[in-house]
Amino acid sequence: MPLTELQVKQAKSKDKDYKLSDEKGMFLLVTKGGGRYWRLKYRHPHTKKERKLALGVYPETSLKRARKLRDEARQLLLDSIDPSDHRKATRAERYDSATNTFEALAREWFATRMGDKSESHRKRTMRLLERDLFPYLGSRPIADITPPELLTVLKRIEDRGAVETAKRAKQTSSMVFRFAIAGGRATNDPAAVVGDQLKPTQPQHFPTITNPAEVGRLLAAIDGYQGTPTVRAALKLSPMLFCRPGELRALEWAEINWEDQRIELPAAKMKMRHPHIIPLAHQAVAILRELEPLTGRFRFVFPSPKGASRCMSENAVRTALRNMGYGNDTITPHGFRAMARTLLDEVLNERVEWIEHQLAHSVKDANGTAYNRTKHLPQRTAMMQRWADYLQDLKIQASENSVLTTKLHAHG
Repeated sequence: MPLTELQVKQAKSKDKDYKLSDEKGMFLLVTKGGGRYWRLKYRHPHTKKERKLALGVYPETSLKRARKLRDEARQLLLDSIDPSDHRKATRAERYDSATNTFEALAREWFATRMGDKSESHRKRTMRLLERDLFPYLGSRPIADITPPELLTVLKRIEDRGAVETAKRAKQTSSMVFRFAIAGGRATNDPAAVVGDQLKPTQPQHFPTITNPAEVGRLLAAIDGYQGTPTVRAALKLSPMLFCRPGELRALEWAEINWEDQRIELPAAKMKMRHPHIIPLAHQAVAILRELEPLTGRFRFVFPSPKGASRCMSENAVRTALRNMGYGNDTITPHGFRAMARTLLDEVLNERVEWIEHQLAHSVKDANGTAYNRTKHLPQRTAMMQRWADYLQDLKIQASENSVLTTKLHAHG
């Protein structure tokens, strides 16, 4: 006879385990420890071997609920499916869905592939993932994400006017999808087909100053800037070295080769992942030597005022320029590169390949040879000295003109 709720409720433990039979193979196992477990006894549809399936624990699983689970299992048996095997497969599928979400794969990709990238690049990438992609795609199984679904997310970014960010989000998501494909956890890259639906990005031009007289006035203003010694040194070196702002502020004393008068940056710090040499003109050496007694005991040439274990903030030079009256629409720290590129070419008539190598642009020569850190090094060394001399002349002319103008006004 079938069990009743009262029988189940009143089942007490004994000296040894015993069973209370219900019907259709289901029974209640009462253990000597007082546990009450629902079980279903059945035979494997193919091997005919006897097996048991756990249906739950009383009272969390009621008699009614246990019978429902029993009937579902028996239906699987009618379809020649073993309910135990089916349960294992379902759990595995759920586990795969939980561990193969877009966020899980993106974080795995980040940990695997982003370790050799610069700190600023890693932070920017994770910020993009957490702000623009995870809230909408993070919990989705990566294999289920479709191009229209990804496009909706990218359009949301684009609609707030962040066209360049939408493009970077597409590129980043594509790298995650391809990482998942390589690991057998996805079969296609939705990002590969949505590009035509996004707005084209405009070439990014960093504001700069290329008029020699205006450059001279800027240099004179930098010379008179009343900031901290580290910020003043970084300001003076920015136009002289014209490396990327992140490369300058993260410069380490160990990377300065005093004997050969040059900076030697490792590949890990460079955007193009090639080691790079910056020849130092004697003016640059003087600036660094003047700073050495103040920060030479630290790792970074330009340590953060918040703690010497970190380098100067990316906004330090930008803020100094703004305090001098040069806003982001006039010149940015990155704009010193464009300034050098233009004036070295158009005023000093330096060879373009020397300039491009010194800018650490990954350009190939006529033979298809990629960037080499020592290529044209003697010529680049001489060019950097001519450039420093030229900047010094512009600053002197601006200072002299300023003095002359002041005298004329005084006598007027």
